[in-house]
Formats: sequence, structure tokens, C-alpha cells
Amino acid sequence: MSAISTISELFTLSDSQYRIYDVGRKIDKISKEQFKKIELNQQPYPYPSQGHAFIAAAFWQKGSSAPYLWFVKIPLDERGLLNQGARNHFIAIIIEALGSDLSADPTQQQEALLKNNPYHFTPAQYKLAALNSIIGLELKQPASGYYRDCYAYLSGETAWDQWQNLGVQGISDFIARIDDKEHQQILSKALPQLPAQVLAPLCSALENKQYPVDVIRSLLARLKSAIDNQEAELGQVLLRALASNCEHIDVTAFADTHLLVPGISSEQLITLSGRCWALLQTPARMSHYLELLIAKQDNELFTAIFKDLVAIPLIRPILFQCMRAPDRSPALAKAIGQLFN
Repeated sequence: MSAISTISELFTLSDSQYRIYDVGRKIDKISKEQFKKIELNQQPYPYPSQGHAFIAAAFWQKGSSAPYLWFVKIPLDERGLLNQGARNHFIAIIIEALGSDLSADPTQQQEALLKNNPYHFTPAQYKLAALNSIIGLELKQPASGYYRDCYAYLSGETAWDQWQNLGVQGISDFIARIDDKEHQQILSKALPQLPAQVLAPLCSALENKQYPVDVIRSLLARLKSAIDNQEAELGQVLLRALASNCEHIDVTAFADTHLLVPGISSEQLITLSGRCWALLQTPARMSHYLELLIAKQDNELFTAIFKDLVAIPLIRPILFQCMRAPDRSPALAKAIGQLFN
């Protein structure tokens, strides 16, 4: 086991089946082939957050009733590549604690060693619920006991104000099944009616999923209403729900008309960079976004968002192109100059 040099090898040599997910910004599955390239520093980590890769690894062995979950936070270098020393240290800790049997119940001493692992992190509860639902569905496991109540509520079987007994896990289980046409129809009809208390966990689950145009349009209509009625907090919740669908033509058109406008809030700018960065992958839209950002006259905000965006491999070349654009405003040129000075 001492010759193991990657997390992928660790799972393979322990005879484990496994799946890898990014859980830093939202939940995105990473294929085994892509993860192997990431581990070998053949490509940068695709979804960096705060200078780290936030990885969830689900693994199991034959006959297991449910997978084990590891949550691993590994630092990245300035190019977005995995810090090899940190990754190797993590592997060494696991091998010391568990040896070759990753599914063995650890002793108290082993448990203490695992808990002292500096690369472990605990995701937010809403993200853990969504991940459990996604993994459970992929492995063809039954939904939680909370799913039926959520299905009944969203179907309109009970009044919209009778939401108190809904479980976040049940909402996540419903959204994980949004590829099903019946679930799509139920959600599209329910979205205009749902109270904020239900929309918040529901949109947190939706941010990880792609869904059809009917659901997109229902969400956009609710978001338009929130913007018109100056419901800022609700608007933020609904904007996050579009994270995995922000390249859809309806979403880009809505963003150009209703979001990327002079009245955009700092919170919306942050959400667009943190969740909806794919919306900014055209030079024209990125340039417009940067001009709206610099208009806030908040150097700390500009610096923080710039550092966040430039770390994303998809966005980095577009951002650099906009930085060099001859038609950028003097204010933007000055802010960019200050960044590098």
C-alpha cells in the first residue's frame, strides 16, 4: 500500500467501486478519467473554490448496502493544479488509519486519526442532502421517508402554507428526480405558489441539476416577480437555482435584460461569479459584468470577485481577454492595474 500515489489508485487497489463529485460551488460529477488527469496534474481542477478542490468521494465494495462518503479539501496552486504534497499526505493518513480495507469499522485510535485529518471538511447540510439524493438515485436506492410528503405537497394535495413538516432530504429527493416528466410538470405548476420557506431548500437542490425549459421559464417568471417587487433575498435564492442552466438561451436573454443592468446588487454580482460563472463565458457579457462590478466603487469586492473568476479554467482566458480590451473603461483599466501592482 505504500506505493499508492493517487486517490484513484487507493480505491482501485482496495477493490472499491467509487464516484467523485465536486461540492465546492455546487455539486458536479467528475468522471474517473477526468479525476485521474486532475490527480496527475495533466489538467487543472475544473471547479476551484477559495483556492481549494472540495471533493466528495462515494465508495463501496461488493455487498455493501450503502456507500461510504469522504469529504476531502485539497489546496490548489496558482495554475489550479492539485497540491501533490497535500494529496499524498491525505493518502498516507488514510493508509495509516485503515490500511487496505477502506470499509472496515475503525477502532477508537483509528477514528481519532481520521478525525484529525487536516483535509477533512463537513459540507453544509443542504449540500449533503442534495448529494445523498443524487448518489442514492444513481445507485438505484429508494428515496428517503421524507420524499412522499414532499411529492404530495408539491402536487397540491395540501395547502401551500402547510409546509412545516417537509424535510430538506425529501425536497432534495424530489429534485434529484427532475429528469422525470411528471416531476417536471408538478414543479412547473407549483413554483408560482411556493412560499419562501420552501423555495430556499428547493432552489438549493435545483442549482445542481439541469432541467427542461418549462421549469426554467417558471423559475424565471418567479425571479422576475421577485425583482419587480424588490424581494432581494428571494431573488438571490431563485438566481442560484439557475446555476446549472445558465447557458440556456432563455436564461442568458433574461440575464441581459433583467440582471446585468445598472441596478444589479453586489449580492447578485457575487452569485453570478460564484454559481453562474458559465453565463460569463462570452467576452461581451464578461466585459459588461466587469463594468457593472467596477461601478460599485468597492475595491475589496472587485478584487475578491476577480480572484474568484480568474481561478476558474473555463473563465480565465475570457477574463484575460477582457482585461486587454482596448474599449474598457478608464475606471476598469485603473482597477486592473491596481490588481497587478
